[in-house]
Amino acid sequence: MKKPKLYYPVHTLDNRLLLPAGKLLTPEALDELIATSKGASYKAISFLEYGTVYQDILRIIRKPPYDKIFQKLNKKVTMILMKKIRFIEPVLEFLDYFKKYDFYTYRHLLVVFAMAINLARDLLEKPEDWITALMAGTMHDFGKVCVPLEVLQKNEPLSRSERGILEHHTLAGYVILSYFLQNHQSFAAQVAKEHHERKDGSGYPLGISLKDRMIEIIAACDVYDALLSPRPYRPTPYDNRTALEEITEMAKKGKLSWEVVQTLISHNRKDRPDFRECEVSTEKRGKPPADNIYGVIVDKEMKCPNCHSSSIKKKTPIKAREQISYECRGCGKEFDEDDLMNLEMEKH
Repeated sequence: MKKPKLYYPVHTLDNRLLLPAGKLLTPEALDELIATSKGASYKAISFLEYGTVYQDILRIIRKPPYDKIFQKLNKKVTMILMKKIRFIEPVLEFLDYFKKYDFYTYRHLLVVFAMAINLARDLLEKPEDWITALMAGTMHDFGKVCVPLEVLQKNEPLSRSERGILEHHTLAGYVILSYFLQNHQSFAAQVAKEHHERKDGSGYPLGISLKDRMIEIIAACDVYDALLSPRPYRPTPYDNRTALEEITEMAKKGKLSWEVVQTLISHNRKDRPDFRECEVSTEKRGKPPADNIYGVIVDKEMKCPNCHSSSIKKKTPIKAREQISYECRGCGKEFDEDDLMNLEMEKH
């Protein structure tokens, strides 16, 4: 597997640099970073007793369609398991940041946290794995602290460089959790890195085939809640039926496992069938919101990062794909998307 590379720096909430842009995330580099935190001692705090977390989760799961998913029995079992969860103080401080500056991400983390346990109970045999999945779901998007709020909350199509900055949250979360949990092989760190990967290798940041069932559970919950929620790039959320149809389409295309999708759909059925017996319709009757601009990339005229003159787009065939680069009309300097993304990050 190729080693992931940081295209932007990774920092803590107090802007302390953990790793610079251009760093290869080798085990050695991460071990060196973790060594700088050895000896640090953090107090562990009950997650449900922290701030208004408990009240916020209850408020969310009482609303449709979550009220159907979290029926009385599920809610009781889920809450019992949640009460076992404890996080160290730095982890909880990330929740405070999102609650204050990006409430959607705060709410989203709580939903994925709660939903993951329902799918995990059906798909994973060991109760300790349920707890592991539950904890990781809470932290999967922590890397978004390294994404400027202007990009995170933009309500217009992103430029290609802004899209790169947004996708940076996966590797940023991997570094942050490796550092604070003092283990780059921890499940939570792996989830942060891979929750946007897909079974068919079409995801990011590495384009690998997602094989870990526990990570796939988080990925499915992540997509499902994102569809059901209003976002800056899509003020109107998907209705529940259309959201489930989109998730089903992902299974049809080999991006998610049918078992995971069946489980999610079974929790939306009144009779709550066993996921193995849940019949999934592939007919699409729903209609996605008309104001959805997710995935729309605006190719602005690329200016040279050296002299700011206009440029000529060049395509160079490399194996089975094309590499895009640009040649400045003024100074003749060649530059690529990496140079542009670094320049964009500096502006923020």
